[in-house]
Amino acid sequence: MERGSGRSREAETLQNLEASGGPQSRVLTAGAPKQPHIFSRLTATQRNRVIARGVRLHLSQGETLFSQGEKHKGVYLIEDGLIRTFYTSPAGREITLAYWQPGNVVGTPQIFGTHVNQWSGMAATETNVLSFRGEDIFELMQRIPMFGIAVVETLEFKGKCLSALVQMLGTRSVAERLAMLLCNLAELYGVKEKDGIAIGEPFTHEVFAQMVGASRQWVTMTLDRMRNENLIRIGKCRTVILQPKKLLSRRRRLSVENRPRPRAL
Repeated sequence: MERGSGRSREAETLQNLEASGGPQSRVLTAGAPKQPHIFSRLTATQRNRVIARGVRLHLSQGETLFSQGEKHKGVYLIEDGLIRTFYTSPAGREITLAYWQPGNVVGTPQIFGTHVNQWSGMAATETNVLSFRGEDIFELMQRIPMFGIAVVETLEFKGKCLSALVQMLGTRSVAERLAMLLCNLAELYGVKEKDGIAIGEPFTHEVFAQMVGASRQWVTMTLDRMRNENLIRIGKCRTVILQPKKLLSRRRRLSVENRPRPRAL
């Protein structure tokens, strides 16, 4: 993990924000709403002040940013790249909580505390983040009220996403969760092609399994069934959704089929 001054990325970050008109960041989980970039409410001067307080970290793909059970050291604002957050059970099983894009803050739910991390964060691709200590965030929120509002909005958004994840895992069948996941990934990360929408790396069968709480073998078998139904095409390190509307209908059909039926009196 390489460290550097946040100032070295300041101009580039602001340029990217202005060029994109304030990017919309979204989280890869079921039913996730759009989230404005945490800088979208700030003026250029305010952004400068926030960036100047951060320490830039560069992570290679697969490198750990923070680990579950270790002492909380602060939070991280994603500048570019992708961070996967995941929880590891006592038995060693991983469940992916979300994939977070630029403009999101990871390392929460703590911000000011120094307890241990509730889960882990890892770079899914080459990623740059700005690291902030709790006291830095506290001072910035005092001096820049709009930044404080942006932090609250970010935490509210993350709470809604994790709540949706809990509800999905607790009330949906695994088959329905996979169909929902493919629909969401197509909307968030899909690349339009002539015959469908392609989902590429890092979203492999193993990643799908981690996100829906199933085995890789089960996911591969279910994707094969979807392929036989001509809903998707499976290639090397990519999945192409051929008929998004039918996949969405399949998700809704699974939801109806999995509702409990009333008992006969």
